[in-house]
This record gives sequence, C-alpha cells and structure tokens, in this order.
Amino acid sequence: MFLQFFTSLRDAQVPVTLREYLTLMEALDADLADQTVENFYYLSRAALVKDERNLDKFDRVFGTVFKGLESLLDAMEKAEIPAEWLKKLAEKYLTEEEKKQIEAMGWDKLMETLRKRLEEQKGRHQGGNKWIGTAGTSPFGAHGYNPEGVRIGQEKNRNNRAVKVWDKREFRDLDGNVELGIRNIKIALRRLRKFARTGAPDELDLDTTIRETANHGYLDVHMRPERRNAVKVLVFFDIGGSMDSHIEQVEELFSAAKSEFKHMEYFYFHNCLYEGVWKQNKRRFTDRTPTWDVLHKYPHDYKVVFVGDASMSPYEIMVPGGSVEHVNEEAGAVWLERITRTYPHTVWLNPVAQKHWDYSESTTIIRRLFSERMFPITIEGLEGAMKELVR
Repeated sequence: MFLQFFTSLRDAQVPVTLREYLTLMEALDADLADQTVENFYYLSRAALVKDERNLDKFDRVFGTVFKGLESLLDAMEKAEIPAEWLKKLAEKYLTEEEKKQIEAMGWDKLMETLRKRLEEQKGRHQGGNKWIGTAGTSPFGAHGYNPEGVRIGQEKNRNNRAVKVWDKREFRDLDGNVELGIRNIKIALRRLRKFARTGAPDELDLDTTIRETANHGYLDVHMRPERRNAVKVLVFFDIGGSMDSHIEQVEELFSAAKSEFKHMEYFYFHNCLYEGVWKQNKRRFTDRTPTWDVLHKYPHDYKVVFVGDASMSPYEIMVPGGSVEHVNEEAGAVWLERITRTYPHTVWLNPVAQKHWDYSESTTIIRRLFSERMFPITIEGLEGAMKELVR
C-alpha cells in the first residue's frame, strides 16, 4: 500500500524521491503517526512534499490510495455546508461508558453516509446522532463525539477520534500566487545557481578517494573545495515610507538571499535610486556610498535585483529635484537607466499584488524603465525573476 502511494505520487508529477519515501518508512517504524489517519496524513505530507504548489496533487493521491477521499472531495465540491450548521453553541461531553455505546460505521459506510447527508440535509442540527452538526454523537460535524467520524468546521482536536479532518480550506489549490516564506524563497532562489568549487580543500572527495584507494591498494584520501553557488548578486532595497507595510516580507527575502548566495552585496535607497545609497539606515545621511562607486566597483556580470513597491510621485522618477528627501541634480530615471545599461541582468521585485500595478503611474514608469522586468514577490513571480536573471 505504501509503495503504491509512492508510485502514485510520482505518476501525479509530485517530485518524490526514494530517500524521502524511506524517511517516511523510518518515521512510521518509530510510530510518529501514532496510528491515526490524520497524523499519518500530516507526517507523509511533511516528508514527501517540498513545494506547496504540489499540496493539492498530494491530497488527491492520498485520497485515492487510502480510500474514499476522492469521492468525498466530489461530494464536498457539490455541496456547500453553511457556516450556521457548524456554529458552536454547545459541546458534547460523554462518560466513558456512554462513549463505548456509540458504534463506529467503518470507512466505506462512513463515506457513503456523508454523501447522503450532504444530499438530504436542509438545516442546522445540534445534539443529534445523524445529521451534520454540532455537540452530538453524529459522525459528521464539530464539538461532539464519535469513535470514527469526519471532523468538519472545528479548529483543533478534542477527542482525537476523527478518521479524517475535512475542511475545504485544507484541500485547496496553491497555485503560485501565495506569498512566500523563507523556505519557499530559498527554493525559488535556487533557480539562480551556477556551482563552482571555492575555498580550501576541506570536503571529502568520496569518488576520487574510492578510485585512488582501489588503484593504489591502500587508503588514499582526497579532499576538494566546497561546492558553492558562484553567482554574484547585487541587491537594492527600498526602505521606509510605504515600504514599512512590507517589511516582514522583505526581511524574509533578505534572510533567504543571504543564506543562498555566497557573493551578495546589498544597499538601501528610498523610493527611487539617486546619486547615493547606504548600508546602515541609522547613518543614511552621514555615511553614503556614491552610486557611481557602486557602478565602478561591481562588474557587469553581477545579477542585480531591486526590491521596492515602486509607489511614489512620478516627479521622484522623472524630474531633477523631485526627491522627497533632498534636491537631486539628476532625475531618478537617469540613474535607473545607468543601472540597466551597466548590468544586463536586472529585475525589479514588487511586494504589491500585481493586480494593483496598473493603478500606479510610478509603477508603470518603473516597469517601462526595466523593460517590463518587474515581478511580484510570489512563488511564480520570484521564479520568473530568477529565470530572467539566468538568460
């Protein structure tokens, strides 16, 4: 059964490796699933799914292999369960003797009965033993008790008896437009990779060691430099003002990028790039780096990433003296054009949802200056930006 689960995931284009499958088997041997369907679902999902966009595929395969979930999905898609049916007005508490008197249906009958209830039920029920509702002994609903039921509309465990937790919010498609966490950012950034051996030879070269030991008849240990990402990245972060509402998302991006790229330099700017950038925001007015120095110091093979919401007055981009903080001798557009000419591989990452971009004149201007190489900070957006940088 577990091997069928593994092969079915592969057939569904979920990239599961044999090592991950064996890890899941080890976890089961250690009884980490605690012999419950719900715990096994979360354990196997954690072990086998690396990318959140594959969660929906995983759920469908899980349902097919472990009986009933696929048909249950069809039933749930055809019938909306009103929130009023599951509204918590009371909870059901039974003695141990009363619990033993309630019989379990078994999986097949449970699934078939739920389908019938969804077709037949017309209103809210509480305290009963048949309908989808609350505070009863029915196998369907919330805040009650049944030895084998389907928990619907309840935030957390009460009796740890549900054979399946089924809420639509747990089985929806994650299509790449979700916001990123550090783990997902790292996965997306790995598209921008060019590995090389760098540093001192302090890593065991196992293949060479085996080959040379066999050739010489004695242990001949060989070391090699660590394999690191050789891509060089230069990042400019917009800071302050309207970017304050995106600070958490940008911090996650910054943290992930620092761990992924050995050769990464970064600077801050506000709203638009001008003649100076800085490394420490507390010293932004006293310790600036001339933008010309940045252009001269970092060669054109650097990949350049701007991170900002592109939300500002158009004057800040197009007019000398338009900066909100100082009198800039040259327009911000001039500096942005210098950057894009010097660094052929340059993109702009925007934390604002893409559907709002057309409502901002400044965003439209920035997109034009970057030849439409602006991407949202989503899974697909970040992957698209990385593909653009490796062209």
